[in-house]
Amino acid sequence: MNSEEKLKQYIKDSNINCEYLKFEQSCHSVEEAALAANTSPTNFVKNICMIDDKGNIIIVIVKGEDRASTSRVAKALNIERPRIATPEEILEKTNYPCGGVPSFGINTQYLIDTRVMEKELIYSSGGSQTSLITITPQELQKANHGTIVRVRK
Repeated sequence: MNSEEKLKQYIKDSNINCEYLKFEQSCHSVEEAALAANTSPTNFVKNICMIDDKGNIIIVIVKGEDRASTSRVAKALNIERPRIATPEEILEKTNYPCGGVPSFGINTQYLIDTRVMEKELIYSSGGSQTSLITITPQELQKANHGTIVRVRK
């Protein structure tokens, strides 16, 4: 089962209320995804993968125009400062490609920046570099059991 099918199955099995979108063009970056979905980059979130000092992955969700702060993540989780994961580590630890890591469906710690919760509807990665999901922030938090905390720079 490819990464898109795996995510679609997870959405169905978990009864997550979202819309799955598939495109011909790349959605790897926020800018590319906004063009593909014909919407503003401000409607997107990014799923930033970080690695803690024990080698565990942490997924930090920030708005598309924001940057994640490793020091704020460390403070929120009371851990040593994590580092950004490499594309190889992302694939190995999530089974999703860099640029396609979804905002839920991975057994890990999720941190959701407070500004994400201000949006009515958000776009996020859909399991590949050519797919997206649309979801409310409340449904997203319900799906990933994430902690809502300021993690942007």
